[in-house]
Amino acid sequence: MRIVSGNYGGRPLKTLEGKTTRPTSDKVRGAMFNMIGPYFDGGRVLDLYAGSGGLSIEAVSRGMESAVLVERDRRAQAIIRDNIRMTKEDSKFQLLAMEAKQALAHLSGSFDLVFLDPPYSAEDIVADITELCQRQLLSQEVMVVCETDKAVSLPEEIAELGIWKEKIYGISKVTVYVR
Repeated sequence: MRIVSGNYGGRPLKTLEGKTTRPTSDKVRGAMFNMIGPYFDGGRVLDLYAGSGGLSIEAVSRGMESAVLVERDRRAQAIIRDNIRMTKEDSKFQLLAMEAKQALAHLSGSFDLVFLDPPYSAEDIVADITELCQRQLLSQEVMVVCETDKAVSLPEEIAELGIWKEKIYGISKVTVYVR
């Protein structure tokens, strides 16, 4: 895997071996960013189930100012740290080594782009978006990008957000919520 485009474009990304994480393929990541961007003029990213960190690193590569990555798995945290070092801009990234639910209680400020790719899909996505809205962690122009199995059906509206775009890429479905 590699960073698809932007300042870090072409640089390799490490991923975790095994089934504890499901890294988003270069092809799906590229298509996802073409769907939502493809480039940004600043902003703050939250990746609540970071895995290898590829999505948030790609977002910063494409113009986001900073990213908060949340990951509970220790082996994945080590991979994320390596991938952040690869950017040579460590100060743009903050890794929270904890469960997503725990992280939501610690976060402050607002996020312009949120990635949700939880291991248990729909139930976590609804709860996470609801809590992000209740805690006022989303900017007015926020995009919440959810990656699920293509068979998962997410609600048309969650809290203050509604589906803006939805596309299927192979076995994955990408659903984007906005205000």
